[in-house]
Amino acid sequence: MQEKKPISPWNYKPWWCQPWSIVLTGITLISSSWLVFKTIWLTVIISIPILVWMGFFLLIWPQLIIRSGILDSYQNQNLDN
Repeated sequence: MQEKKPISPWNYKPWWCQPWSIVLTGITLISSSWLVFKTIWLTVIISIPILVWMGFFLLIWPQLIIRSGILDSYQNQNLDN
């Protein structure tokens, strides 16, 4: 009998949609806006949607997926095969 591993939605996402790539992309975009425009208010305006996007995909989305039970059924389906 196989032991169930802790469920992580990140196990089912491609490399470009992992936490490290989301953080790296966000930091790169915010830093680039500062390097290009050198204006704090413009960088803040650009940063807000990027930080919301990062917060959603790093904090909210994984919890929603875990609570939905989708991964449980997917994991059980793979164990049965």
